[in-house]
Parts: sequence; C-alpha cells; structure tokens
Amino acid sequence: MSAGDTRLRIGFIPLCDATALIVAVDRGFAAAEGLDIELVREVSWSNVRDKLNIGLFDAAHLIAPVAIASSLGLGHVKVPIVAPFGLGLNGNAITVSPALYAAIAAVAEGNLVDPMVSARALARVVADRKATGEEPLIFGMTFPFSTHNYHLRFWMAAGGVDPDEDVRLVVLPPPYMVDSLANKHVDAFCVGAPWNSIAVDLGIGIILHFVSEVLVRAAEKVLGVRARWAEENPDVLARLVRAHRRAATFVEDHGNRDEVAAILAAPNRIGVTPEVIRRTLDGRMKIAPDGTVRTDEQYLLVGRNGAARPDPAQAAWLYAQMVRWGQAPLSAELLAAAKAVFRPDLFDAALTADDGKFSGQPADGIGAFAGPAFDANDIEGHLAAWTIKR
Repeated sequence: MSAGDTRLRIGFIPLCDATALIVAVDRGFAAAEGLDIELVREVSWSNVRDKLNIGLFDAAHLIAPVAIASSLGLGHVKVPIVAPFGLGLNGNAITVSPALYAAIAAVAEGNLVDPMVSARALARVVADRKATGEEPLIFGMTFPFSTHNYHLRFWMAAGGVDPDEDVRLVVLPPPYMVDSLANKHVDAFCVGAPWNSIAVDLGIGIILHFVSEVLVRAAEKVLGVRARWAEENPDVLARLVRAHRRAATFVEDHGNRDEVAAILAAPNRIGVTPEVIRRTLDGRMKIAPDGTVRTDEQYLLVGRNGAARPDPAQAAWLYAQMVRWGQAPLSAELLAAAKAVFRPDLFDAALTADDGKFSGQPADGIGAFAGPAFDANDIEGHLAAWTIKR
C-alpha cells in the first residue's frame, strides 16, 4: 500500500456471496485502485446494518432488503443507502431436516424438485400436524427484512401455507443455522451458501430447493454505502466498483476457481473447506447425505449474466414483499424510493462496459415459479394475485 491510498473499513458476513468483495481485497484488485481495505467479519445483519449506518463501516456486504428497509426507515432508523454493485444473484437454498423431508416426500404428488409440489406437500404436513395437536414447524431465516424471509414466504404461500399462522419463522444469524438444525431448535431454514452444504455434509439436513428454482433471478447481496457518503466520495466509489467488477470477472473464470475457493476458505473469511466453496461457485451441489448431487448453473451468479449491475426491478420486487407481509405501506413514493436504492447509473459511470441484460433473462427480470409475471410499476397488481397476505 502507498501512503496515498484511501483507507476503507467494510463489513461482511461469512457467506459465498461475499466472494467479489473478499477477492477484490485479497487478490489485490482494490489495492490496484489505490484502496486500502480492512475487511471486518460480522455475525449478524443487524450488526452490519448498524455499523454501516453510523459510519463505523464505509461500505458493507449487505442483504438487499436491508438496504431498502434502511432507506425507507422500516424497522429501524432511516438512513438512505445506495447499492452501486450487485454482489450476488441467487445463492440461497431451503434446507430441511431428514424427518421433515421424509414427511413432505410421503405426501408429495409429483416431483419434489418442483417447488409447487413441495409447497403443497408442506401444506398437507402442516394440516396433519394441526389435526394431531403437534407444535408448528419452525423455519429459520436470517432477518425480518431478508430475501430468506421472502423466499420462504413466497414458496410456502404458493402452496397454501400461511407463514404467519401455520408455521413459525425465527431469526438466526447465518453461521448459527447449522447448529440450530442439529439441536432440533428448527425443522428447516433458508440461508445462503455455504451453510446449506455444511448441514448436508454433517448428515443433518437435505436441500429441498435452491432459490433459483423458486425465482430464476433473485437479487441477494449488494455492496451498500450510505447515500451521503456516495455523494461525498464519487471517485472512491467508482474505484470501489471497478475493483469489484475485476474481482467478479476473475471469480467467474473457471480457471481461477480453485484459487478463489482457497482465498474464501481462510478462517478470517468464510472459514469452511475449499471443496464446499468450489461446489457452490460451480452450482454443483450435494443435496443429501447419501451423496445425491443436483446441478444448476443459476445457483449463484457472482458477476456473469448481468448479475453485477443493480436492477431496480429487483428492488421493486423486494418492496412488494414488504408490502405483502405487512412490513411497509403501499405508496408510489415508497416504491420510487425503494427502486432508487439500486443504482445502475453509478455502476455504468464507473465502468466503460455496460453489464446489462443478457439472453435468457426472464421477461419480468424475476422468473417466479408461481403467479403472474411481475410488473415493477404495478405492485397492486402483484398483491392482488395472492390470497395469502397481510
């Protein structure tokens, strides 16, 4: 580092969708842009949010709905956040205990790879448990304003399960999901990689669905900065975006995957075996303790297929879920503010090449397995399609 380098502190959670951030720092892409970055590993999203909001972090690996909720003043103080770079699309999975998997499989009508088949089977399991007086099933998710919460709810409700009445959803930090399943505190969870794979490798979990089977393209994590900081530091922000873009391009080159997995495996980064990380990056996932493998090229998109360029339609979908589940009122002003969190203009300004749409993108940008196509300008129409909502 040179004496003139800009020093930054950036918080992250040990998840595979922090890959571009970690590689940007540890592979030297940030240093090449004159950035001296200290990465701070955190456990919970509330920690990351709070430290970003009060200025202890200059930027953060941030779950996309947290950036929106903070900007709208939902559930906490209002601090406008902008996202000039998408750290990952997809990457979540729904993992269930062997006992719950067996119960779902026993009543499923069709192929369980189909999310509608599994959701309807879950509804039957829930009804049977109610009839026999058993406690509701407990599902872990990472935060009230989280993709994991919305992915679980979207999937369950499509099959007739009311996520607020029929089951219990509880908040757990990502690294604690596996222990909670092992200790039978939860029956299932939705979390990002690598924690689903860890549960499978330990023999205590079965991956029921990749989120890419529920939603073809789901904005997951973003590089978040305070809007005021972005306005005051446009040159630093552009350099940060460029460093991340170079890192994402490096990660998506299969010839670099072993090196990337080794970087991420470090104890102060994600801290799991390189082999588990490599599986995640390649979308070749062991889904059951018996070694069954399921492959999905869409499992986690770090930079390819337009994943790095923020898409305001994704922010609109997340806001629509906040409205659907009673976390936010519906208004044109809030919708506009939510969309304004995702900043493709800042991405474009920092880079000469536009990482825009790609062939094969869903017409609505989302590609949900159920319901009508999503119109980012018609949240009311989206909500009207669903019977289960708040």
